[in-house]
Amino acid sequence: MAVIIDDKSPICIPFILEKLKEHQEANGGPISAPPFFIGLNGVQGVGKTTLVTLLAKTLEESPYSLPVSVLSIDDLYLTHDDQVALAKSNPLNPLVQHRGEPGTHDLELAATLFTALKSEQPALIPRYDKSQFNGQGDRMDKAKWISVNQEGQPKIKVVIFEGWCVGFQALTDDEVKAKWEESKLVHQADVKFPRTTLWGLRLEDLLFVNCMLKGYDVMTNLFDAMIHIDAVDTSYVYKWRLQQEAELREQTGRGMTDEEVVKFVDGYYPAYELFSGKLRRGIVKCKGRQLRLVVRDDRKVQDIVVI
Repeated sequence: MAVIIDDKSPICIPFILEKLKEHQEANGGPISAPPFFIGLNGVQGVGKTTLVTLLAKTLEESPYSLPVSVLSIDDLYLTHDDQVALAKSNPLNPLVQHRGEPGTHDLELAATLFTALKSEQPALIPRYDKSQFNGQGDRMDKAKWISVNQEGQPKIKVVIFEGWCVGFQALTDDEVKAKWEESKLVHQADVKFPRTTLWGLRLEDLLFVNCMLKGYDVMTNLFDAMIHIDAVDTSYVYKWRLQQEAELREQTGRGMTDEEVVKFVDGYYPAYELFSGKLRRGIVKCKGRQLRLVVRDDRKVQDIVVI
């Protein structure tokens, strides 16, 4: 079984505490300071859940005792009906035939939620059930959403927003076209794990996702700090997902075949190819507030970069 070793929280926690202290001091102290927003991007299978849990636990406990809200971009997916409608209106674009890529999230819901959290107003944190509709997924009923900042509740002071595409920002159309054309150079490479999925797509498919990503700035622009768990080679995500599914099949008798895993990851991989470079250069406005950890194929940290 593949084991995810936590060598990341000992690096991330001091970084977050330092930036949080700077934020509070610049805004009148812990009580007066507005909520501190942390973006956390991690390639699929790298161990985001473990890291986010430890970050939240540290901030919630003494001596910090901060009310923390952990959000996942997965909980902002479109409803099932809206996802079906999106797919039908773009029948030739394979990137939006299922949830995942930018464009399959509810940005109106995101804007409402992030605005409420930023202003410390009452809010409901949505929840999404990926098992609904035979795995297509759907948003849970509002009765199951999480209430925050309600009367009698402490105001949320730290928001941790995690997800595989958190922090991705749109490129110019020319930049997308250049990456699409460059991908032809490696399209015929004989590698087990594909290093490019762009050339098999129409340029207009990629431009659609890129255009939709512009709306995600309603969240990204609020980040006071960013943590990016990157990989030496992004194609490790194929290996990690293959490992996970093989373990699931062994333990439960259920799980995707290797071919299904590759097809599944192919649906996400174009966004890694297009938008990881910009994220690596830094997307937080203030310098020194983005931490990039680069991991090897064993998921252990190899390099640490502050941007």
